[in-house]
Parts: sequence; C-alpha cells; structure tokens
Amino acid sequence: MTRIDRRALFTSGAAAALLAAAGGSVNAAPKAGGVLRLAVPRDGGMLEQAARGAVYDTLTEIAPDGLLRGELATAWHSTADARSWTFDLREGVAFHDGAPLTAEDAAASLTSQGIAGADVQAVTALGSRQLLVELAQPNPHLPYLLAGADQMIAPGGELPVPLAEAVGTGCYKVERGQEGRHFRASKVADHYKSGTAGWADTVEIIVIPDAAVRAEALRDGYVDVAALPEPRGLLKRGEFLYYPSSSDMALAARHTVGIPRKVGQRAPLDDGRIAERWWLA
Repeated sequence: MTRIDRRALFTSGAAAALLAAAGGSVNAAPKAGGVLRLAVPRDGGMLEQAARGAVYDTLTEIAPDGLLRGELATAWHSTADARSWTFDLREGVAFHDGAPLTAEDAAASLTSQGIAGADVQAVTALGSRQLLVELAQPNPHLPYLLAGADQMIAPGGELPVPLAEAVGTGCYKVERGQEGRHFRASKVADHYKSGTAGWADTVEIIVIPDAAVRAEALRDGYVDVAALPEPRGLLKRGEFLYYPSSSDMALAARHTVGIPRKVGQRAPLDDGRIAERWWLA
C-alpha cells in the first residue's frame, strides 16, 4: 500500500472497524477532562488544519458518519432553481473575545474567502440572524461546500490571521500558537456543543519533523497521538493503537485515547476536527 493509499484508508470508515479490532476505545463513551497532546509532521499543514478545526466553526459540517448537519447555521432553504440560499444562524453564539456572532460576520467571512466550487454573486446579511447567498449558477450542493475547512467564520470576516491571534466560535480558545511550530488552546466554557464535542480541557499540538522522534515522543509519554510516526520506534516497544494497521500506520495513539465510532472521510486527523471529537479515556 502506498503512502497516499494509507492516508485514504485511515480517513475512511474502515479505520473505525480496525480500531475496534485492535481493542481501542472507539466504543467507549466520551469522557471530559485532561490534556490531549498531538505530534504532527511539519509538511502537509497538519498543525494548521487541526488548530483551525479547534478554533473556528463553519455554517455546516460533515459529521463523523459522513452526514451533513448544521453548525453555526441551524436551518437553510433555497429557491427552486438553487440559486438563492437563506441560512438561519444559531442564537446565543459568541466569539472567543465575547462579541456576539452576527450575520454580518458570516457574510464578511464568506465574501473575503469565497466559496470554493460555487459561483457567488453576493452574500448579504438579512438582519442579525439570517444570511442570503446568491449564486450566478444553480448549485444544489452549496450546504456541503460551506462545510469545507476553508469556510471559517471570523469576526468581521478578518481572515487569515496569525495562529496566535485566531478568534472563532469553536470549542477551543487559543492560548498560544505559531505556524509550523506549536499550538495550545483551552476549552470554552458553556459552549453550544458542550456535552457533544470538545471533551479535553486543553489541546496541544506540536510539530516534530522527524518521524522517529515523533514515535519516541509517543513511546515516552510526551504526546498521546503521533501522525505518521516511524513504525520501528513503536512496534514491540509498548501497547499502542495503530491506524489503519500496525504494518502500515497513519496514526499511532496511546490506549488512553478515545476515538469516535466513526472517523472523518475527507482528510487526515479526522477532517481537522480531532481536537473536538477525540478524548482521553
């Protein structure tokens, strides 16, 4: 199996079955608390991917089971020709700096980033809680497109910003961060996802360029999850969980890590949502 195939298998639903076979905590109920620590390579943007998934929300999201659901949007509908879409925003959501989420923030964010895969004419706030997206061409897939990791909603649409200055509505608030090096964030109290996501009290991500050193960090207890570790540094060196298998691992984790019954299908690190979806068992 090639390296590309390995990543594809990890991000498929087959990974969950392999986890169960390996005796992992995929079937255990999520547990709150603790510090979830990840080691990732420098290449591939895994640090930024996981950090953005912790800090920012999107209007919609793809759940671990592959189904579309609302995130900052609670409902949406379109005209018959799928060119005009109206989204109702969740009430009572605030950014990490305390400012309330408004439709103006969502409109500015989507306007500044664009919507990949859609021919957008205009994005307009209809009051404070409703958003209108007008397309030049019909697109019945717009709600799925808005679940993309590049459709983040930020205050006033100010994106991108340095990692240390990122402010979103996600489960975790930045404590410190630097692109290509490290990231630390703490759980937001009374978040609208409380009880369904954001299990760890703190999430730490560190870039370790060398695969052998990532394996060593996991083996010696400095991190809980290592992406693309050197297998020889782990096999027969302790009890770990390997994904998708011990002979061809994309991730390795300690047995104290809890994982959803299903994992994401579009990108490594559980579609960038690993920080809010995984837990310490």
